[in-house]
Amino acid sequence: MKDVGLWTISKVVLNHSHPCCPDQAEMIKQHRELSMFVRRTIEIHEEVRIRPSKTYQSFVAAADSHSELGFIEKDARNYITREVWNIFEEDDAKEFGKSRAVFDYFRDVVSFDTTYDTNR
Repeated sequence: MKDVGLWTISKVVLNHSHPCCPDQAEMIKQHRELSMFVRRTIEIHEEVRIRPSKTYQSFVAAADSHSELGFIEKDARNYITREVWNIFEEDDAKEFGKSRAVFDYFRDVVSFDTTYDTNR
């Protein structure tokens, strides 16, 4: 009934087209989560330029298994691109503001091209 926004259930199919694995339910995206410890470790590793794959492998080694982590490598990489790089961009904006203030005072500027770091 489109005019009132209601649906009518006319058929229910209870069998699945694939086997269910309740023991793997924790790895469904909604159940994966990075703890505060993991996030901070990722941030530190990113600052000292440890590759994300090495960071993830260190977590796997500490937990003895991929399944014990509660997140996958892609979650760690997404955190880096979404959160960590955003933090660095905010720091860059603050530094730019300082440079403008220094220029206003001294009427001179020293500039460094940091675009080489953008696409690593």
